[in-house]
Amino acid sequence: MNAAQVFLNELGITCALGTGRDAVATALFAGDAPGGVRLSEALTPGRPLMLGAVTGVLPDLSDCPLPLRGRNNALLRGAFTQIAPAVAAAIDRYGADRVAVVLGTSTSGIGESEQALPFKHEHGSWPAGFHYAQQEIGTPARFVAAEAGVHGPAWTISTACSSSAKALASGARLLRAGIVDAVIAGGADSLCRFTIDGFSALESVSAARCNPFSRHRNGINIGEGAALFLMTREPGPVRLAGWGETADAHHISAPEPQGVGAIAAIGQALARAGVQADDIDYVNLHGTATPQNDAMESRAVAATMRPGTPVSSTKPLTGHTLGAAGAIEAGLSWLALAANPEHRLPPHWWDGEADPDLAPLHFAAPGERAARPLRHVLSHSFAFGGSNAVLLLGAG
Repeated sequence: MNAAQVFLNELGITCALGTGRDAVATALFAGDAPGGVRLSEALTPGRPLMLGAVTGVLPDLSDCPLPLRGRNNALLRGAFTQIAPAVAAAIDRYGADRVAVVLGTSTSGIGESEQALPFKHEHGSWPAGFHYAQQEIGTPARFVAAEAGVHGPAWTISTACSSSAKALASGARLLRAGIVDAVIAGGADSLCRFTIDGFSALESVSAARCNPFSRHRNGINIGEGAALFLMTREPGPVRLAGWGETADAHHISAPEPQGVGAIAAIGQALARAGVQADDIDYVNLHGTATPQNDAMESRAVAATMRPGTPVSSTKPLTGHTLGAAGAIEAGLSWLALAANPEHRLPPHWWDGEADPDLAPLHFAAPGERAARPLRHVLSHSFAFGGSNAVLLLGAG
């Protein structure tokens, strides 16, 4: 059982690029002007910022108990609806007790608390539409378990920007151990002032579209979204072939400069998948466009990948979705493997002015195509506190 392969059979996704696999793939691989992040003052009046907001009307949650209502769970419902038929089939096949839920988040329902607090200050009581449990970290997993009608293990991981990548790894371990037969794995995060103000305090937020690995990079664009996978041991279009997780604990917010933890996580993912660095066709970088993260990651990639391996950061398109980033970027990698007959590479949108102090990398240009169908893809997620997670996806 421990050697069982794990497949990402279905993908549901919503982010700044769109909702649904087709819409997101079309926007991701577009070779013209980039979409995704847009200028907004919605959360910062008088201070326009580029944000990766999900636009349009989100699913209604009025049918849910009050503790399960909130933007994070509305994003999750938008993603879950896309995989609901496959989940129902898995329940019919395995039973509701044999389907688990493992999610990642960092915000959960903080946004609902932000909206409720001014009301309490003014009126002395919480508004009728607010419940404290909305902001609990475990709420996303409880919501998806209720939405799906499953009764297997259900929990939420919150390790900042590695959260949902680690959720996929945790789901894979459940499957390989034979504890369950299917896992709904992924993550969600929603825009709120808390994260914008927090990263602003670190002087890490860019008012313009983020510019990863450029000599002019000066910070991130915050984003939001959700991605959910149905994972099983049954063959599917994409395998979660390997993963690596390390914790170098170098600093509460700064990465270890030489990439020691990142390099170790990459090595673990390769070893677990049984492939060599030369087999990697594309790397989805963490690529936050902050000075220290990009410097560390360029060293880690140069130390582990063959020269010329195509790489890109997709955060100029989605924004940095924090706890959801690992799942959303695994979703973009899934699309590159499973919904990409023209072998297109997820593009790296930037000003093209490389930082001479960084290790040189081959950034995939808009419209660039691989010479052959992609077979193996890495996706990096590096978080505060030195929590590093790397996923290795393979074509099924």
